[in-house]
Amino acid sequence: MSLKKYIVSLNEEERIYLSSITKTGRHAASKIIHARILLAADIGEFSSEKKTDPEIAKFLDVAEKTVQRVRQRLVEEGLEAALGRKKRVVKKPIIIGGEEEAYLIATCCSAAPMGRASWTLKLLANNMIEKKIVETVSPSTVGIALKKTNLSLGKKRNGASRKS
Repeated sequence: MSLKKYIVSLNEEERIYLSSITKTGRHAASKIIHARILLAADIGEFSSEKKTDPEIAKFLDVAEKTVQRVRQRLVEEGLEAALGRKKRVVKKPIIIGGEEEAYLIATCCSAAPMGRASWTLKLLANNMIEKKIVETVSPSTVGIALKKTNLSLGKKRNGASRKS
């Protein structure tokens, strides 16, 4: 058995609140499970024996790591954070947003540069960098932005290609 670093000690109000969550059935399943984990892990005056994380996990049919994380969030962030799901962190910043996308579409629909029959992804990316619309952008990012707007350079009859 591992030494418990995060000890759950609920007051009477918190126990009543968590019990109401588990009994009403009007909450998300994850919130109900987290409430049950916290009630099972509570070392308050009414609990006769201390339950370990593996016992709680087996009893509630969840992973032991889930029990540990819920305990940790309660101690570090509070009750509401422990009941809710963890917020996802967006890792990549959006390179082509609304204004950049509008410029990209307008450029695609305009005449191709001199000596070219149509715009290529590389030409569009270089054009956006030259005009200082974005600092850096790859041709594949330009392609994804165009695909999202249903303005792919490979499609026929979309206004971006001179092919008919």
